[in-house]
Amino acid sequence: MDSTMKPTPRLLALILASVSAFSQVSAADFHGWSLESPREEIRPQFSTDQKGSLIITHDDREGLDGWFQKSFPVKGGDFYRFEVKRKISGVHRSRQSCLVRICWQDDSGKMVSIDERSENTDPNLPMPSAEPEYPKDGQTDAEGWTTVGGVYRSPSKATHAIVELHLQWAAGGRVEWNQATFEKSEALAARKVRLATIHHRPSGKSVRENCEEYAPLIAEAGKQKADLVVLGETVPSANVKAKPDELAEPVPGPSTEYFGHLAKQQQLHIVLSLYERAAHLVYNTAVLLGPDGQLIGKYRKVSLPPGEAAKGIAPGNDFPVFDTAIGKVGMMVCYDGFFPEVARELTKNGAEIIAWPVWGCNPKLAEARACENHVYLISSTFMNAASRWMISAVFDHGGTPIAQATKWDSVAVAEVTMNHPYIGPYNLGDFRSMVERHRPPVAGELNSVSK
Repeated sequence: MDSTMKPTPRLLALILASVSAFSQVSAADFHGWSLESPREEIRPQFSTDQKGSLIITHDDREGLDGWFQKSFPVKGGDFYRFEVKRKISGVHRSRQSCLVRICWQDDSGKMVSIDERSENTDPNLPMPSAEPEYPKDGQTDAEGWTTVGGVYRSPSKATHAIVELHLQWAAGGRVEWNQATFEKSEALAARKVRLATIHHRPSGKSVRENCEEYAPLIAEAGKQKADLVVLGETVPSANVKAKPDELAEPVPGPSTEYFGHLAKQQQLHIVLSLYERAAHLVYNTAVLLGPDGQLIGKYRKVSLPPGEAAKGIAPGNDFPVFDTAIGKVGMMVCYDGFFPEVARELTKNGAEIIAWPVWGCNPKLAEARACENHVYLISSTFMNAASRWMISAVFDHGGTPIAQATKWDSVAVAEVTMNHPYIGPYNLGDFRSMVERHRPPVAGELNSVSK
């Protein structure tokens, strides 16, 4: 055909019909999985092998996008476990390019609504739709296969779960999917945890007396069956008339030993900050103590205000998250809250709870750090609540303070369900699981390639 001739509508229809027929015929060879793409011009190559792997390959063009898709019948209200093995090569950002989605639909193929709203949402708004689930990446074995999966509850109006195995935006990349299963599961047990904050400003008479002032308040937190209680910033040295380097101590050391004893006595976790000495360096360090009285871990404040830097305090350089009996706990300290990177790095590392000893800060930033990462955040401040410059509170996934200690020498406790996703007024889905899939790349990820 002359290249200058335009195809007739009939010819276009024949071409589209041929493409559609190809997709349907090919799907029969892929164990019931159909081959999908948003547009034919960005459609990748689909294939399979003798192991039964479902393979998607991108050529060198940018922006290709395609996925394998299969429908599984579900009963509304039941729990289901999904799992698949994934192996990749030549992919720059597997967390974003090699994702799985599970979409809930009714018999007509339409999205269904959620069954209940989260607290603190307007009941007059329309009931939001049940947005897709985003299974998380798990362990990778020695051969490079990563387990991706999760357990999910089907919305009551759903009759089908549509599973999508993607490769998107990965020029030159390749993914293999294998051993996909979608099966009925036992209900997930609710992980209920009691989070507490203490609102107390140390007198500054001495390091020891500052620590001892917290003993009755920690006892009160124990009486209220708190699992984790957060104290303020640089508790041992707060308001003591001496330089930080003169009061700094090793970690573990005298103060962690004292608070470890209280943690064991009350059978709870404690977080506080203190000035730590490590050889010639002094850090502002948050410590996490367990119910056995032992030091679980520490975090050295990364973001230093000019006043601390001028006193020779050194910054930390990493964002550790610690596995505990109540979940994954991260810590940040005071000025860290002004910068979204700190809470985001902790979230990227798996934090479900962020404990925040903070002298003072804009309380709107506490709301933002909790909301933008969908983590529980616990602040403990030395500021008067009436000053509107930070509060001692427990913030939920939507950034709402659900428990606040408004009076001096008081304890506030909130019981939360760790494995219950927050559903906002205009539902985005389980945003916590989406953060890793959808957040923009940072500099270190731009040129890295997953093998």
